[in-house]
Formats: sequence, C-alpha cells, structure tokens
Amino acid sequence: MKILHTIGELRTALPGPQSCAFVPTMGNLHEGHLALVRQAKQHGLPVVASIFVNRLQFAPHEDFDRYPRTLARDAELLTGAGCDLVFAPDEREMYPQPQAFKVVPDPALADILEGHFRPGFFTGVSTVVMKLFTIVQPKIAVFGKKDYQQLMVIRRMVEQFALPITIEGGETRRSDQGLALSSRNGYLSPAELTEALALSQTLKRLAEGYRAQPEALETLEAQAREALVARGWQPDYLTVRRRGDLQTPTTADASAPLVVLGAARLGSTRLIDNLEF
Repeated sequence: MKILHTIGELRTALPGPQSCAFVPTMGNLHEGHLALVRQAKQHGLPVVASIFVNRLQFAPHEDFDRYPRTLARDAELLTGAGCDLVFAPDEREMYPQPQAFKVVPDPALADILEGHFRPGFFTGVSTVVMKLFTIVQPKIAVFGKKDYQQLMVIRRMVEQFALPITIEGGETRRSDQGLALSSRNGYLSPAELTEALALSQTLKRLAEGYRAQPEALETLEAQAREALVARGWQPDYLTVRRRGDLQTPTTADASAPLVVLGAARLGSTRLIDNLEF
C-alpha cells in the first residue's frame, strides 16, 4: 500500500477516471471505517482511502484542533483491510488558496437536524467531498450510514451534478454492547462508554413507540429527550423521520420506511446515532 500526499502523486498512481473505489475519511480509524474499505474492495477495483481533517466542516467552537491525527496507525489498519492507496494531503495541498467557491446543499435537506445545530456543516462536507471526487475521480464511493444525513446529502449532490459515481452506504458497525463505533468514542471515559449505550437504546424505544402510536409522535419525542436529560445528557434532537427526505412523517407514513435519528452530548462529547425501521 502506498501513502500519497499530493494530487499529482495520486493522479500518477491511478490509471484514469473511474478506475477505483473510494472511501473518504478524516482518519483516527476504527472497525467501521475498515468495513467500508472491505465493502469497496468487493468491486474488484483498486481502493483509495483519503485521510484529511477538513477544517471547513468544523465550527470555530468545535474540536478541529483536538481531532486526533493518527496517520501511522491508520495506515497499518488500512493495509490490513486491503486498501491500495492512501491519499493524505495537508491543508496547503487541499486548500492552496482560501476555498471561496463552495457547494451549498439544498436547505430543505441540509439545514435540518445536524445542519440546524451545526450551521454550515454540510456546506463544508459537500465542498470537500466534491473536491475529493474531482481529485480521485472514483467509479464508486462508500460512506457509512452512521452519518445518515451526510450520506443523503452526498447522494443528492451526486444526482444534482450528474457525477458518474455510484454512492454506496455501509451499515453502522457497533460494539458487542450496541454502541455505534465512532472516532469520538475515544473522548469518552470508561463510565461514559457504558452510559453511551443509552442513546441507541432510547432511539430504539422511540421507534417502537412510534410504530405503536404514530399519532403521538411529538409526545414520544419529548419523552425520549426527557429520558436522556434525566440521565445527564444534553440532547439536540431525537426524532423519527421519513427515510426518503428526512421530513417528519404523517400518520399515513406509519408503515413506511422510516429512520429514527439522535444527537446528544454526553459530558463534553457529542454523539450521533440512527436506526432504520
């Protein structure tokens, strides 16, 4: 496996457009990322993984400087997962000038949920992913379903710009206890790691409650938030949405494909999770 740091090196290493499968990451990898690499590998193409901590998607008060940079360890893990090339540019390579041109996604999809609590987040994500797509020119790109809204934004972007890229979603990987794997889990203390299971458990109860009483959605969501607050969490949202557009379901959607999504802060760490049902 080769580690490449410049756009020129990467383009020299690839035979041409649509010649690879691509897994973009910010590094600090865990089994969830490696599962995406193995999924990409199934297509019989060289697999490129990028490692780049994208400043554009962090608000000034968020953890850009704190986010772990673990390239040597990540490279070992990617080698074991069958990755062929790692593109690990620095900020000067990705943004030699301030990135004045940006991709602004549809507010109806991007300004709700995560976008409401992290204004500008999906503009930062869309801009860097578009730039990476332009650099790597993959045939297939794989994103984790744990970042459910992000996956939807990327899919919509690819459709809107008619990019010749197939976007695949990878299932969320969890610990044996049910905790969604996340790079930010590393910020949690041992006690917080145990308590973190409450987020997925609360989402599961919310989904079950909605199937039983779809007319009581607002009450059920309020009860879910109150349950986490009582445990010392600070929830941003716990909500049931339609899978197709992430809008609030009507009672007519009660048996339709839905997803329950949540974001909440435990101590100083903000966690997200979702469950399709």
